[in-house]
Amino acid sequence: MAVDLSFYKSHMSEEIRDEGREQGREQGRAQQGAQDVLLVLEQRGLAVSDAIRTRITECGDPEILRHWLARAVTAPAAEDIFEGE
Repeated sequence: MAVDLSFYKSHMSEEIRDEGREQGREQGRAQQGAQDVLLVLEQRGLAVSDAIRTRITECGDPEILRHWLARAVTAPAAEDIFEGE
């Protein structure tokens, strides 16, 4: 009994794998972005509450995390990175 494996070599199969890879890269960028924001806040000696840490680590948008990172460099308090949102 032979199993038809042609789907795994098909164009559709490649697209599905490519989408999965891109999602994985996006998640990796978001995780790294969250770590970067937290590192800057902590290195500056700012108190990072559990609520702030959760909000940062649960953010899946690398662009928002980049924005928060830029604010983290000069924010007087950790919660100020979210100002105006």
